[in-house]
Amino acid sequence: MIYKTQDGLDLYYEVEGNTAATECLVFLNGLTQSTQAWGLMTPYFKDKYKIILLDFIFQGQSSKEGEWRNFEQHARDVKGLLEKVGIKKGNLIGLSYGSFVSQHFAVSFPEMLNKLILISTVAHKNPYFEAIELSWENALKLGGYNLLLDIMLPNVLSEDYFINPLIPIDVMKAARKDLNQNTGAILKLMRATKERTDFRKELNGIVTPTLIIQGEKDTLLPVHMANEVHLNIKNSRFIIIPRAGHTLNLEHVPEVCKHIQAFLN
Repeated sequence: MIYKTQDGLDLYYEVEGNTAATECLVFLNGLTQSTQAWGLMTPYFKDKYKIILLDFIFQGQSSKEGEWRNFEQHARDVKGLLEKVGIKKGNLIGLSYGSFVSQHFAVSFPEMLNKLILISTVAHKNPYFEAIELSWENALKLGGYNLLLDIMLPNVLSEDYFINPLIPIDVMKAARKDLNQNTGAILKLMRATKERTDFRKELNGIVTPTLIIQGEKDTLLPVHMANEVHLNIKNSRFIIIPRAGHTLNLEHVPEVCKHIQAFLN
């Protein structure tokens, strides 16, 4: 289905699960993910919750044209979609890029949130992150998404995953290539992270009950950086998944979903 944003772009979304449920879960993608990325997690929630999946503008099946968007603008797109489908108050589950959007949503629209789940998240950058960010941007410009994916995967998947992959690496690459061949669109998404300033102080304004889940072996967004999010959101819970990497909708899925279910309940 398509939601027309305020600037006339097509935002793709899906409604799944128990469509008659009073509680709603909204899943927000990582950088080069799409609605397909949540296929391992949604079965844990489909009986009890209405589920909304969406591709941000420049992702998946959403529009690729238009100017780049910052995270506040992405958050406004999510707000507009929820209003369209009649969700007055829901639960946000954001992974990585989606967690940044979720942070901005929670600051700007707290009245629309029951609970907030931030997976693989940070609110500031350091020189190491900026070095990875630069390597991804240069890889994308030089070799398109295929090269970017080769460079990206060791940053976002743990060593354990490569040894014993839930989805084989070649299958994962093949599944994601068709949705990510627009280099310009990915660069627009990356610019939001590049231009984002330190958001830690703004997190002090979040009053929504918050769960933060981080992989112990996340090299892209290390645990100590995620802990800064925890320290700046009052009464938040912080859970570290042992031996897990960054992409927690592919790694340790049963354990991650168990923590989310307990928090929601």
